[in-house]
Amino acid sequence: MLHLAIIGSGPAGYYTAEAALKRWGEEVHVDIFDLQPVPFGLIRSGVAPDHQSIKGVSKRYDAVAQAPNVRFVGKVAVGRDISIAELQELYDAVVLATGAPSDRTLDIPGSDLGNVFGSAAFVGWYNGHPHFADLAPDFAGAHAVVIGNGNVALDIARILAKVPQEFEGADIVAHALDALKGSGIASVTILGRRGPHQIAMTPKELGELGSLERARPRVDPADLPPEAEDAALDPGMRKSIQHLRAFAVDAPSDKPFTIDFDFFAAPRALVGDGTVRAIEVERTALVDGRAVGTGETYQVPADLVISAIGYRTNPIEGVPYDTAAGRFANEEGRILPGLYCVGWARRGPSGTIGTNRPDGFAIIDRIAEDFPAPGNKQGRAGFEALATARGVDFVTFRDWRKIDEAEVARARDGAPREKFVAFDQMLAAAGKH
Repeated sequence: MLHLAIIGSGPAGYYTAEAALKRWGEEVHVDIFDLQPVPFGLIRSGVAPDHQSIKGVSKRYDAVAQAPNVRFVGKVAVGRDISIAELQELYDAVVLATGAPSDRTLDIPGSDLGNVFGSAAFVGWYNGHPHFADLAPDFAGAHAVVIGNGNVALDIARILAKVPQEFEGADIVAHALDALKGSGIASVTILGRRGPHQIAMTPKELGELGSLERARPRVDPADLPPEAEDAALDPGMRKSIQHLRAFAVDAPSDKPFTIDFDFFAAPRALVGDGTVRAIEVERTALVDGRAVGTGETYQVPADLVISAIGYRTNPIEGVPYDTAAGRFANEEGRILPGLYCVGWARRGPSGTIGTNRPDGFAIIDRIAEDFPAPGNKQGRAGFEALATARGVDFVTFRDWRKIDEAEVARARDGAPREKFVAFDQMLAAAGKH
């Protein structure tokens, strides 16, 4: 019997468990550990609440989770409740699927001013992540700036621009919806260091901006390259650029909310007295694909700033870490003998949710190479003994089902659920006090 521990219950973790079942069938036991009492990681707390079709992938993970030789072990902090070294003593292989839950630092003067947030924190706030439920962003001002040119920046701009009825069917949490109902934000500026051909935005997300009830996206035609140059792009990027070109058409509009794309714009400092009031920006030019400052600076009003410039994996004691890349140090997923990583923890925050599936199958192939014969570790029996000795009351998938049912039952009209935003609420719903 092979005993496999997976740390992290998001897409990378469940795809890795699925791959293990397909390879070994009943000859493997998989324990999926998570810090939170609830599974699915990024699907629950990272995917935009108005993108319910994407969240539907969790149904696939349900099937894996209900296999008799797979177990969810929630509310266990690796490094506090149990160490990596102890897990390696108990399991043949340990796979880190912890994702990249922390923001890359916005390393410019003024980044410590009030009402400045990283996207992981801000997205976690409106998605009900317990770590960010008390964030309390101030929406009294008129101008928001989102730094970054990826889909997360688009998600944030869209959430800020929507009117309450546009959240029909979304699982945005009540505290965020209530705060946004009273928002004074009337414009969002999306800052990007490079130009339209260098964005990491997909056509679907860009297209959504064009159909918002009160908001209109705008692009300066001068920022767009000659249309003939679009031919060199891949089909998806060409579709994205077509949206930007449509946004550059100066058509009459009575929509009061504006979403402005400011390309070739590098943030240099945040300006304010205690709370941010503006962002100082340097105009850039592309040199060999890199954004190089031109020396020309200007200010953009900013009463709220959200930095969406990327994420990093949290280090774990005893695990080699690549600080520059913001992920675990590894060779094709191998960290140390018996210790592996997968998904964003392996490659950094890149790709889609689906990218994690081939990644999970690839890491199982490597584990199979390293463990050609059944192991003799204790696995879950050993963990249960250790948890009992230490008083670690972990949460099972059956417990999660109770939390899930309670969240669905307390949903407001038109919403799929109302998430609990605190551990004690989740545990009470699961019958664990």
